Amino acid sequence: MKIRIPATSANLGPGFDSCGIALSQYLNIEVVESTDQWKIIHSLGSDIPSDETNLLIQTALKLAPNLTPQLLKMTSDIPLARGLGSSSSVIVGGIELANRLGNLNLSQKEKVEIATKIEGHPDNVAPAICGDFVVASYVEGEVHSVKHHFPMCDVIAYIPDVHLLTSESRSVLPNSISYKEAVQASSIANVMIAAILNGNLPLAGLMMEKDRWHEAYRKKLVPHLDQIRTISREIGAYGAYLSGAGPTVLVISPEEKTDQMVEKLGKLPYSATINVLSIDQEGIQVF
Repeated sequence: MKIRIPATSANLGPGFDSCGIALSQYLNIEVVESTDQWKIIHSLGSDIPSDETNLLIQTALKLAPNLTPQLLKMTSDIPLARGLGSSSSVIVGGIELANRLGNLNLSQKEKVEIATKIEGHPDNVAPAICGDFVVASYVEGEVHSVKHHFPMCDVIAYIPDVHLLTSESRSVLPNSISYKEAVQASSIANVMIAAILNGNLPLAGLMMEKDRWHEAYRKKLVPHLDQIRTISREIGAYGAYLSGAGPTVLVISPEEKTDQMVEKLGKLPYSATINVLSIDQEGIQVF
């Protein structure tokens, strides 16, 4: 059995802790055989456990404590601690592992609820499970989500060669904002979502860049964000935003502008990887 989970990008600017898209980079988990003890074969570095302390197995055992130990193979092209849902993909993979090996027969809705409660918010886990574009809420213990088709475009990921932990990125956010500011921030997010649903990426991209919830506070941690936005506007991409907690910045681009964007981004004075991705429409897959 093989399980494939897509990378994800959360927030899309003003859709803070609520909106996310699934992307064409993947975590792959292969169940090889039953063993006496859990073991994961991977080449993801010594920081990633190879035994049952791995988040993948810990998540699976939360749902099904009596699972027979397995030998697993794990490969991933989702960069760690870059704002592309690496930890969420592991949590989602662990839920699916328990679902299949433990015959839990979980519905998609149940998987989203479980993953959200483990992760703390749904913006990454929901699109990893459902695919495409998902808007979700987690309020007073209740999870609600809606999946919708994201309009056709290229997604250019500018991935700096530095880690930015979510905890560090969250530490710069304020404890509260004014009622007036919250209303403005909410209205921007609402228009962005409506524009995506309407297939209007120029308007959606404009709204992505007007976020009031988090990006202004995180800018000092991601000095390349404004530079990428300047390039995006010059070339005619739809918009750029901080992916999750960063430091990755995503550019939503018309296909015909992508080569120019990649060339210009490659000239920025930072060490970074630039990937041209697409929207993953399926979410988690089991083969």
